[in-house]
Amino acid sequence: MMLLTTTVLSLTPLAALGAPTAEAPRQAAASTCDRDFLKAQAASYVAAQKAGTPSLLLANSSASVTYTQNFKTATLTTGILSTALRIDHSRSTYDTTQCATFTELITTETNKQHVIGTQLRFSPDTLSLSKIETIVTSKGDWLFDPTSTLKYSSQESSSGLWDEIPLAKRDTRAVIQAAGDAYLDLFNDKKVQVPWGSPCARLEGGSYIQPSCNVGVPSGIKNVNRRYVVDEVLGAVDVFFDFAGAEPDSHEFRVEGGKMRLVHTMTVMK
Repeated sequence: MMLLTTTVLSLTPLAALGAPTAEAPRQAAASTCDRDFLKAQAASYVAAQKAGTPSLLLANSSASVTYTQNFKTATLTTGILSTALRIDHSRSTYDTTQCATFTELITTETNKQHVIGTQLRFSPDTLSLSKIETIVTSKGDWLFDPTSTLKYSSQESSSGLWDEIPLAKRDTRAVIQAAGDAYLDLFNDKKVQVPWGSPCARLEGGSYIQPSCNVGVPSGIKNVNRRYVVDEVLGAVDVFFDFAGAEPDSHEFRVEGGKMRLVHTMTVMK
């Protein structure tokens, strides 16, 4: 994979960036961070992106909420969330332990083609939105082909490959996260044992590889600053990290019976 150098900027309170402010966090209607709460928040995010109206998401935000786009400090008025997009596909996962969500969005709209990954994080005490991190890939990014990404993502979802896993067959969050970490560690240590499943499909940008995900990765690359969203119900973990210490990247994994079954990646190259 070709590597470019970018700078990851520190996060800045969104209040300093022109976002709505308040003396105290707005209280959420829900009392616990359960799946219903997180599903509602993810749905609000999708609606906000579809309309290009960030306020649809910020009704439950704290005064110190932060927003980054491609790991750089951004403002809601100039970020992708203020651009109305036709959403051709969306899929979300829910982490009730960390009170966080991950959403994959795909749009093939003319002159607005993007594949987007967003992690939302909420305060476990107040349930107010505290952090928005968005990765936006577009033309020029690694293997970018939104039409193909849409095709394969839609096929997986319609085939039930991202459906809920029966309770008795669910892995622990530790097992799920360890599988994702093993994959990412493999880039820097070829001795790492990745729990490859069979069949397994890897969607890297718009490139779809199956029935094995064990088809090789670059060497000598450290994937650092990892942030996780783990969903035991869906057997999924999404990881935001700096690819090779520089490139904004998202890798999402589906794990079943301790084995890796699906991989989705998006990498910003500009």
